[in-house]
Amino acid sequence: MSSPYASESLLQFNTFYNVVNGKLTESSSGQTYHNTNPSTLQANPEVPLSAQEDVDAAVNAAQVAAGHWAETPWAERKKKLQDFATALESQTENFSKMLVKENGKPLFWARIEVQSCIKWVREICELSLPDNIIEDTEQRRVVERYTPLGVAVGIVPWNFPLMLSFFKIPAALLTGNVFILKPSPFTPYCCLKVAELGLRFFPPGVLQAISGDDRLGPWVTEHPGVDKVAFTGSVATGKKILQTCSASMKRVTLEMGGNDPAIICADVDIAAIVPKVAMISFVNSGQLCMAVKRLYVHESIYDAFLAAMVEFVEGSFKVGDGFAENSFIGPITHRAQFDRVTELLDHIKESEFKIATKDSVDTSQQGFFISPMILDNPPDDSRPVVDEPFGPILPLLKWSEQSDVIQRANDTEYGLGASVWSKDMAQANQIASKLKAGSVWINTHGELEPHVAFGCHKSSGFGVECGVEGLKAYCNIQSVYSRPS
Repeated sequence: MSSPYASESLLQFNTFYNVVNGKLTESSSGQTYHNTNPSTLQANPEVPLSAQEDVDAAVNAAQVAAGHWAETPWAERKKKLQDFATALESQTENFSKMLVKENGKPLFWARIEVQSCIKWVREICELSLPDNIIEDTEQRRVVERYTPLGVAVGIVPWNFPLMLSFFKIPAALLTGNVFILKPSPFTPYCCLKVAELGLRFFPPGVLQAISGDDRLGPWVTEHPGVDKVAFTGSVATGKKILQTCSASMKRVTLEMGGNDPAIICADVDIAAIVPKVAMISFVNSGQLCMAVKRLYVHESIYDAFLAAMVEFVEGSFKVGDGFAENSFIGPITHRAQFDRVTELLDHIKESEFKIATKDSVDTSQQGFFISPMILDNPPDDSRPVVDEPFGPILPLLKWSEQSDVIQRANDTEYGLGASVWSKDMAQANQIASKLKAGSVWINTHGELEPHVAFGCHKSSGFGVECGVEGLKAYCNIQSVYSRPS
């Protein structure tokens, strides 16, 4: 009889369980919960509402597995990850459809997210952390080497639940750590299935996942058996996690959002760059940490650029159900975020800021739909400029002096990303060199690669994911001094 975890068999996406110690488990309390499809408001399936006992069981299993997995040769860990990526690839469509149902994003964007996860595993597996020989003489040999931390926990948000899980999983497992995935309560489904798929490739306790409500995060971050927490989410929650982890000296990686500026210089080809800027501003309904959230346009082209942006966005970006043909922008992912965005929309209207686009809230559809809003030169100290809307709201602002726009672009607690757009590469590089952000792009925005470090400045984060530096974030460095006897 073939194994129930044969790599060619498809996962079932109508039942969902925690994955603990190599088994599919229900919550120890027997309780469940569900989220709703943000397009239709129909209920998605039930998932476990985990209790403290479930956290204890997962951590205990992880601690048992950690020693064996750390001793597994790098090449063997790599091969298991590569096989895992191939199995995920074979189930792209099922994962993509579930992602639409729980997150709301259009199906073609969901497919891109799943494909990006596969790419991340494969390319992270091409990285290595060889021993660094500092000295090798007859008298002494000195070597720096990297050893796994042990039990790592990944806490991921609801906007890109799969992609942000795979910023963490391959780096942790490749370097010899075991991993517990804690998804957002708003989007638990695909994350649970990722760990279920992992049962086919990894020993019990190596890759686990548990779902739950807002109590679950503190239970895992405070747990004495956890050695590392990798978090993506809000600044407020990230600061709490850092404070909690400091008590037990847990290692921490935090990526906590942004308010990315894009500076448009006077010499750009407006028709050529407007579609690119608009896409990265409104993708995923603006629910992207590194979306363009403040657009500074040189005053000499401001009116023409604004008109082109409005025309393109209103003519090209269809808002609708993720399964509807030609939908580009789906709904806001859940009710709480929808309420936050609509409250900001009300504030914008009450403040009488100039709105260049049509009315944003779509009352003709049942779900949490908001059409893109472009603001015409609101004040620099206004909420839509200062705050991270995390919705489809984009302020355009005028600038004239280079030193002034650099100061304005940097005038934020965030430091995730920033971009400069210009035909003059000398000018673009000069501006880019003064921007305080972990990633800076020239004539593009939001590009990331698995082999390139992704870090943050200021309140946007702490530590690094991706690239060799991302591997090191899951390791202790150990210096070994040897002398002949």
